[in-house]
Amino acid sequence: MTGRGHRVVITGAGTINPLGTDVPGTLEAMREGRCGIGPLDIRDVDRLSVKIGGQVRDYDEAAHFNRQQIALYDRFTQFTLLAAREAIGQAGLEFTGALADQSGVVFGTSGGGLNTQDENYRAVYEEGKNRVHPFIVPKLMNNAAASHVSMEWNLRGPAFTVATACASSNHAMGQAFQMVRSGLAPVMVTGGSESMLCFGGVKAWEGLRVMSKDACRPFSLNRNGMVQGEGAAVFVFEELDHAKRRGAQVLAEVVGFAMTSDASDIVTPSKQGAARAIAGAIRDARVNPDEVCYINAHGTGTAANDKTECAAVADVFGHHADALMISSTKSMHGHLIGGTGAVELLACIMALRDGVIAPTIGYEEPDPECALDVVPNVAREARVEVALSNAFAFGGLNAVLALRRFPT
Repeated sequence: MTGRGHRVVITGAGTINPLGTDVPGTLEAMREGRCGIGPLDIRDVDRLSVKIGGQVRDYDEAAHFNRQQIALYDRFTQFTLLAAREAIGQAGLEFTGALADQSGVVFGTSGGGLNTQDENYRAVYEEGKNRVHPFIVPKLMNNAAASHVSMEWNLRGPAFTVATACASSNHAMGQAFQMVRSGLAPVMVTGGSESMLCFGGVKAWEGLRVMSKDACRPFSLNRNGMVQGEGAAVFVFEELDHAKRRGAQVLAEVVGFAMTSDASDIVTPSKQGAARAIAGAIRDARVNPDEVCYINAHGTGTAANDKTECAAVADVFGHHADALMISSTKSMHGHLIGGTGAVELLACIMALRDGVIAPTIGYEEPDPECALDVVPNVAREARVEVALSNAFAFGGLNAVLALRRFPT
């Protein structure tokens, strides 16, 4: 324990996303600067003006789940369960007895079972059907993924879902961190998932006029908007002494978390709100700002977000901002909305554990308002002691996590 409570480490990670169906494949794609964004393969794509996205390609739900499970699991729940299998498998944990009673689940999502909603609205309103499957409500509810993970792995402690738009995963992982640090739970399974790449989901986002029709180019002067993605990432957050006693492998240590509200505008980001969240995470981690080496940026590729985030970083770090590496992996996998912070945490772990900084691909023209080292186009090797993961959501909801390299 420290003066702030128990130390919290990550002992398992799992994912399925546009870059890979597991963590090794995803990290390889990030190292190579591979782009997972391409033409959308969804129903009625011809009626959309935005026809690209970061899809999980060639996904066959029947290869992973039986018919009864598919009737209960929306695509976002399926992604969560697959990522959880990898994460809990890597951690090597079995939840029985007191450990099961005390350990829990907290996930982030924004759209929840949006594919299920889209399919059934179409059935009722377009096709004129008068009945839907009796399990539509439990299939589409936002807490479905958390509930099914708790049932599959016998996690009987705290279990809930956080929905804070694009910051959902970071808020969820922050809550998990605080519960383990405070002693409320020895282990928390956490992360986030999203699957909004259906006709209704993309059409709704089109209305905001923040979507690119060709590519995601964070921080580049010619950027023209965000690109949606889908997928999930799940982590095992564990109390350090508990992990040591069982000889678990540690991927990284979670050392700080902060969350703020802009309290100003429903869609326009605030430099002050973002800066307070970044500074708060650094204070909570009890590190000096100049110890931070890498920031995984929110970096959506919209004009407003990118310049606001860079200004916030400059305000917090002062002269040290010029020495920071800050990259946006959304350029590769797209914006997974409520699941995005979880997939992006993988890039922070890679930086800390492997000394590899994921690049910001698609970078073509320097922007004077984003004059930071954005690791353009090519991954970089560097020793990283402390990393931050930023998430800044519509509604002015900000959540930043701080991680430290764990000695191997």
